[in-house]
Amino acid sequence: MHRRAYLAALGSGALVGLAGCTALGNVGSSLFGGEEYDVGMTRNAFVPETYEATVGETVVWKNTSSALHTVTAYDDGIPEDAEYFASGGYDSETEAREAWSEGRGGFDTRETFEHTFEVPGRYGYVCLPHERTGMAGIVVVTE
Repeated sequence: MHRRAYLAALGSGALVGLAGCTALGNVGSSLFGGEEYDVGMTRNAFVPETYEATVGETVVWKNTSSALHTVTAYDDGIPEDAEYFASGGYDSETEAREAWSEGRGGFDTRETFEHTFEVPGRYGYVCLPHERTGMAGIVVVTE
C-alpha cells in the first residue's frame, strides 16, 4: 500500500497519536505542515534519498527547509523513453541549469513540486543550489 493511501486510511486520530514520535521515517515526512508529500527536503538532503514508486504514481516533493531548492533530473539519469522533469518546467538539464544561474526554477519553504512517472526505471535527480553538498536523490519506478 502506498504511504499516502495508508495515512488516509489511518484517519486524523492516528496522526495525533504519532505527533510525539521522533523516528517516523518516511511516514512522518507527510505529517509536517498538514500536506501530504513523498520526499521532503532538509537544508542539504532529500528525505528519503531513494523513493520507490510504481508506474503512473505522482511523486510530490516538499521544501521542508528554509533554503531555496530545485528538483532537477539528470538528462543521463533517467530512462531513455521517460519524460524529463525539473521544477520550473524545463525540458532538459541544460535549460534547468541555465535558468538556475539566472535565479529561476527553485521553490521556497513549504512549496511543492510533483511529477508523474510513466516509465519504469531509475531516475536520478539533484538540487542545483546544493549539488556540491551532495543533495541528490533517486526515484525507482516499478511496474
